[in-house]
Amino acid sequence: MRVAEHYYSERPTSPPRLGLLRCRLRGRDFEFLTSSGVFSHRRIDAGTRLLIESMILPEDGAALDLGCGYGPIGIVAAKLRPRLQVWMTDINQRAVALTLENARRNGAENVRVLAGPLYEPVEALSFDVILTNPPISAGIRKAVEPIIEGSIGHLRPGGSIQLVVRTTKGGRSLSALLERYYGGFEVIARGGGYRVLKAERS
Repeated sequence: MRVAEHYYSERPTSPPRLGLLRCRLRGRDFEFLTSSGVFSHRRIDAGTRLLIESMILPEDGAALDLGCGYGPIGIVAAKLRPRLQVWMTDINQRAVALTLENARRNGAENVRVLAGPLYEPVEALSFDVILTNPPISAGIRKAVEPIIEGSIGHLRPGGSIQLVVRTTKGGRSLSALLERYYGGFEVIARGGGYRVLKAERS
């Protein structure tokens, strides 16, 4: 019996089945090459879409799209803010290759895409905003808590982490983590059973 492969595998072994998504996000048209073996490859999932439509971005500085998948969050951010340097990371090397191609397709020149787990590829950097659709299915303690804990050391004073969560799947646990590490958070968007949460570093 074949074990199902996770989209957060470092090197997916399943044969890539490519697809093309054309969508309108933040009032602009985008085109994304996708593949099996990466998260939500058949469509922009509802949580990611809600985060994209509601994310609060600085005009310049640096942003991190953590766990970028094939790149919609970071690429939209880069197109909305041409003076913002957008870093994008993912452990999944297939996802990284797709993101590089999608940045080219969409003319996003102010991006840097790196392969590796969590903050390891950007260890020495700090950001004005961290954006992520965390892999809740990988486990709150194993995958999500390190994202939130690690974000504090990678945010500049006044910077924020903005993440999306399904209200009925990990929402309470994730909220508790933001309370523990940041002392609070705000809900900046709701829709389709999802919430976008924002916590700021003091």
